[in-house]
Order: sequence, then C-alpha cells, then structure tokens
Amino acid sequence: MSAWRMPLIWLLALVTVALPVVGVVDGWWLTAHFPLRTLRVQGELQRVDRAQLRATVLPYAQRGFFAVDLGQVQRAVSRLPWVERVQVRKHWPDVLELRISEYRPFARWGATRLLSERGHLFPAGKVQVPAGLPLLDGPEARVPEVVALYDQAREQLASVGGVRGVVIDRRGSWSITLADGTQVVLGRDAPSARLERFAALLPQLIAHDPQRRLLRADLRYTNGFALSWASAPGPAAPAGATPAAAASIPHSNTGSKT
Repeated sequence: MSAWRMPLIWLLALVTVALPVVGVVDGWWLTAHFPLRTLRVQGELQRVDRAQLRATVLPYAQRGFFAVDLGQVQRAVSRLPWVERVQVRKHWPDVLELRISEYRPFARWGATRLLSERGHLFPAGKVQVPAGLPLLDGPEARVPEVVALYDQAREQLASVGGVRGVVIDRRGSWSITLADGTQVVLGRDAPSARLERFAALLPQLIAHDPQRRLLRADLRYTNGFALSWASAPGPAAPAGATPAAAASIPHSNTGSKT
C-alpha cells in the first residue's frame, strides 16, 4: 500500500465520525442561540382550544428559528378539531405565527358531522353545536346537490315557515322536512321541478283548511301528489273520558307514483 493511502483512509474515517457530531453540535447551538420565544395566533378563534394549540406547536417550536419545520407545524395544527385552514410563518428573530381559519358551520350533516360554509365536512367532536342549524344528509360526493336543493327549498318555502332539513338516502330518493315538521317526499326523479310545483300550491292548501296541519306530502306522482293531514281537533272530552288517538286523513290526487 502506498504511503499516501493510509493517511487518506484515516482522514475519511475521521470525517465520517466527526460529521454527525458537528451536526448535533450545530443543531444544539442554533436552537440555544436562536430560540422561538413568541407564538402569535391570528384569526377569530371561538372553538379551537388554545391550550391544545400551544401544546401541539411546542415540540416543533423548541427546535429553534432555523430548525423548525413549518410544514410539520402546519400538518399538526390542521389535525386539531375545528381548524379548517392554517398558514405558518416565522418572523425574525423569534416569532412563530399561525393564521388560523376555523370551520364556520353551515348545517349538521347526519348524526356526527357538520358542514362548513366552504362545503367541507368535519366531525363535530365534543364542542357544543350551534342551535338552529338545518339537518342535511346524503353521500359525501353529493354535498353540492344537497346544499343546492336546500337553498332552493329555503327560498321557495319561506312563506310557509322555511325548511328544517334535506336528505337524499342511499337509493337516491330525496325528502325535505319543513320547519313545522311536515315531511315532503320528492323521490328520485326531478326533485327540483317537483319542489317548485309543490311550493307554488302549498300556501293555497294551507289556507284552504287552516284548522288542520299537513303531516306528509308525497310528490312521487306524475300528475299529482298525496297529502296526509292531522285531524281537526274535536270538542273537549268530558272529565274522566279516555282521549281518542290522533288520526291522519290521507288524500291522493290521480296519477302514477314514480
């Protein structure tokens, strides 16, 4: 072996051992001399837990200004409940800044989820859900269709109290619940057109017999619909008498069901 090869081998071995040590020392030195001291959170946070937010960010922020991985921070914060979007930046010399947008709930979706105003589904979690949200449900891929029919129903049925919910089931059949609890079955075909026709007639139907309440409307007919009404209240029963059971009075227009 030539005389110059042995020193070269020893030099390579020394570099191989020294580089990891230098890396550790360098990382420690940067963390110690350029720490992140300030967490700045921007955004109107009403439901995001600030203590949980700080605890999530701390392990990454402890790496210091130069070593912190902003992508890791963003992904970790994005997984927190009620966080819809987050931007992460750092500002010299010691500031880590989070710009957070919370989910703003537009409706309940099924039993366990909410729909945001941006059209994103997210779990409700343990946070109290705002009162008065409509109830929507259906396959996740059909969210835009459900929202569109809800908006149509809310506008066209505003004169009779509005809408409580819209659902499309697994078979593709649509139904609507009015604000007073009335069930409106639209079926699978042309739900928007059926809703429009029914909305134009509903005020007249209610005005025709204001003493009774509409319980259910089945619009799955080519030339009509079927209505079920709550029976009109009868005379007061004598003291001690057993009250009669509530009844419904069905009415069907001609036409085949689709």
